[in-house]
Amino acid sequence: MKPPAWLFKFLLNLWPPFLGAGIRVKRLATDFSDIEVRLKLGFSNRNYVGTHFGGSLYAMTDPFFMLMLMRQLGRDYYVWDKSGSIDYIKPGRGTVRARFRLEPGMLEDIRRRTAAGDKYLPKLQVDILDQQGELVARVFKTLYIKRKKK
Repeated sequence: MKPPAWLFKFLLNLWPPFLGAGIRVKRLATDFSDIEVRLKLGFSNRNYVGTHFGGSLYAMTDPFFMLMLMRQLGRDYYVWDKSGSIDYIKPGRGTVRARFRLEPGMLEDIRRRTAAGDKYLPKLQVDILDQQGELVARVFKTLYIKRKKK
């Protein structure tokens, strides 16, 4: 049984790694196609020079593409994070945000590429922006997707 989006959001916000780092899911579309996450600068995620700790910036982006695709594709697919990297562009101060969106047609493309049992490794990107909308970091995620054998 899959919990409804509002409950899933509530539980994610109570998940200890997010709660401890100050990461908050602010918006979660009922169909899991759009998620917005925010991170306020605080004592628990501040580095030595007073800006956002890089690990917290990466953590705020870690599971979302995987969770979104798992929910959208359903139980007939394996969906895992395969790899990820982050490019730090400028120091993060104040509240930063990341918005995850599944592009139209993406699910059909995944289903087409995996229909014969092949794995598919899409490369996805999400930007972390500050309060002024300026780029703080860019995160790249490679996912592993494969249709389960029946």
